Amino acid sequence: MPLATDRRRARWPLAAFLGMAAVVAGLAATGVAVQSEPAVVIVSPQDGTYVSGPTVFQVRVEPAGVEVRSISLFVDGRLVCTLDHAPFECVFDAGPKVIEQTLRAVAVTADGRRVARAIRTKGVAYTENVDVDVVHMTASVTDGSGHFVRGIPRESFRVAERKVPQTITHFASENVPLDIIVAVDVSGSMADVMPQVKSAVKTFVSALRPTDQVTLIGFNDNVFTLARPTENLAARLRAVDLMAPWGGTALYDVIVQTIDKMGRQASRRVLVVFTDGEDLNSHIALEVAERRLETSDAVLYAIGQGRAPKVKDLKNTLERLSQKSGGRAFFEELDRLDRVFASILEELSNQYLLGFVPKDATRDGAWRPLTVEIPGKNYRIRAKQGYVLRPEPR
Repeated sequence: MPLATDRRRARWPLAAFLGMAAVVAGLAATGVAVQSEPAVVIVSPQDGTYVSGPTVFQVRVEPAGVEVRSISLFVDGRLVCTLDHAPFECVFDAGPKVIEQTLRAVAVTADGRRVARAIRTKGVAYTENVDVDVVHMTASVTDGSGHFVRGIPRESFRVAERKVPQTITHFASENVPLDIIVAVDVSGSMADVMPQVKSAVKTFVSALRPTDQVTLIGFNDNVFTLARPTENLAARLRAVDLMAPWGGTALYDVIVQTIDKMGRQASRRVLVVFTDGEDLNSHIALEVAERRLETSDAVLYAIGQGRAPKVKDLKNTLERLSQKSGGRAFFEELDRLDRVFASILEELSNQYLLGFVPKDATRDGAWRPLTVEIPGKNYRIRAKQGYVLRPEPR
């Protein structure tokens, strides 16, 4: 008799489980909402990506509506912040080198439940320990037909500074983080074309990856931030809708100020500037903007509209600034803006990130020409043409 009782008891949990499953299925079939267990989602950075320097650690709790008492964020077991209200995000310093790190978020709900989630970031495919500044640069490689070439190993690249071969100390070709600033000219002369510009910018911003750090800037005779990297896509799109044309144009100011906004992590730093006219309102000179690009590893993609394709000096300026940074200048009609943005997106998804420690680390402020080659291959490589090591401040 006891044996039979034990058997019935042993079968009870399974029977109860099957019964509950049937109840849940029945409720779902009738459209009755079934409350799911809360879960932590790490929005940024994502699992398997690269991080270094100031990094945004952002999480959310699902399903929406779950009351959260607190969320603690840890990096390699070290508490970096504790948050008690949305948005659940903070900035931590991931360090100067791109190394593997474990990021963990622990949430405590209002009813006392604890839920956690952890991810692991990646280190670059090849890195050496260095104690001096690393020069980072991106390279796009195309074949004779103009198609991007993927899967090229580090060993195939040759980098030279002032014709002196340099040792590649950092290399990555996949999931390279993107720090991108989209700067849109909202001067008064943009009034007639602003609806088309808004549509094209929204398409471009929507196509970027959730892991990309995206800042949206508007500029006329002033420079102002419309959406920061911590804001979600919906907020960015609302910011685009709110753009209104007025004022003059300060192109050189926006180049300098946006580069200064970029972080120092090992990433692809990209500045996409849309402008339709000649700079008449900047507080700084063209030479200052050019010098700032030379001392940065940011890549400039300039999109000239309106007078830009027609005024030779302005067109030459945009081309020179873009090419020196390793980027490109576009002068397309408004109805082709989507193609321009698609071309930029394709290039961004096929770039290599190279880094080296200059053998001559003297901060002399002189222009240092760079060359990037892949010996034995008839490839076209677009990369930064050179850089300047700024002198140490006195």
